[in-house]
Amino acid sequence: MRLIIVCLTALLLLIQYPLWLGKGGWLSVRRLDEQVMQARKKNDELRARNAKLESEVHDLQEGTGAIEERARYELGMIRQNEIFIQVLDANGAPAPAARPSTAAAQAAAPVH
Repeated sequence: MRLIIVCLTALLLLIQYPLWLGKGGWLSVRRLDEQVMQARKKNDELRARNAKLESEVHDLQEGTGAIEERARYELGMIRQNEIFIQVLDANGAPAPAARPSTAAAQAAAPVH
């Protein structure tokens, strides 16, 4: 009787091994699920970045507003009758939020 119990226990353990540790076992499936979730998260981030870039390209192709904005903030260009005020931080470097300020009677002239 004791030999039968030992044999059945050994068979039960042999059957359980592939379920837990085998190629298609639960641990392997869990690891693959985590990889899939990480890939989906990265794909979502890349989709958001692509949508942002696509929107920016569309703005640059369709209108002059985006071009004017880039000229103002990246190249430091201003319109006629505008006054440029640059705010410096304590170290004397330009503050990151420094933007051109318009005069009260600003004309709608193109960027120069």
